[in-house]
Amino acid sequence: MRKCKAIKFITIITVIIIIAAVTGGFFWWASQPVDSGSQNKKIFIVKKGESLSSIASRLKKEGLIRSSLAFKIIVLAERLGGKIQAGSFHLSPSLTPYEIVTNLIHGTDDVWLTFPEGWRKEEYARRLEANLENFDSQEFLALTGNLEGYLFPDTYLLPKLASPSAVIKILTDNFEKKVGSVSKEVLILASIVEREAKYDQDRPIVAGILIKRWQRNWPLQADATVQYALANKQFDNLTIGQLGNFNWWPKITKDDLEINSPFNTYKYKNLPPTPICNPGVAAIKAVLNPTQTDYWYYLSDKNGVVHYAKTLEEHNQNIAKYLK
Repeated sequence: MRKCKAIKFITIITVIIIIAAVTGGFFWWASQPVDSGSQNKKIFIVKKGESLSSIASRLKKEGLIRSSLAFKIIVLAERLGGKIQAGSFHLSPSLTPYEIVTNLIHGTDDVWLTFPEGWRKEEYARRLEANLENFDSQEFLALTGNLEGYLFPDTYLLPKLASPSAVIKILTDNFEKKVGSVSKEVLILASIVEREAKYDQDRPIVAGILIKRWQRNWPLQADATVQYALANKQFDNLTIGQLGNFNWWPKITKDDLEINSPFNTYKYKNLPPTPICNPGVAAIKAVLNPTQTDYWYYLSDKNGVVHYAKTLEEHNQNIAKYLK
């Protein structure tokens, strides 16, 4: 009886040793580079919000690690899962899984940048200058001189060393992809709608009013165009290095409505010569598919709620009620 127990014990110990040896051998094998002598590098992109399982699976598929399971265990054991960055990385099969993890935590070659709807090129320049390395804002502004409206607002993965021309191509290519071909008039009106109407449900109505006023040779009387003109005047007095002080949405006064600028739609009946910002898809769609109403006037209160009027008298009542 004692002999059987001893044999059973020895068997269990032997099995444990074998399992430990196999496991240890597996992790030793999995911790080695796929090809230690490789000189090749691959661009590996980690998507925003991508799971660890997905990252490990794709690393294995790309031939950068030997085992996705071992890679996940390494990351989880070191509690590094939440530290992996989104972006692109230059990885080689000559790297160990530990070195790859280090790269994914510290070595991204790109940065995610968001440009909201309604920004103008100077605001793009400010964000790019603050986040990319050695970025030339002056060159960017010079190259985008006639591209206001075509710098599509979106979230982008940009190389940290991207040149102004490379960034512009990414932005304008995205415009072509998301918007396609639209007339300059549509883009100008969409840029005004973007700044004048905060909520999507108001944009087609505001677009309808602006288009009707334009077609009837009325002045648009859009505050946002005056704010753009005032910002241009402010920007003329700033150097590129003072972009951080740039504020292109000052609160306008009655005196401001007298500014002599082709963007002053209180003074001039024509459309502004260029878009006043870079509008999103919703604003562009609103101009392409405006809502026809009996309204001729509108205003936005301090909460961004739009109030409409059919007559000047009603509009003046709204001004007294919501803006004073």
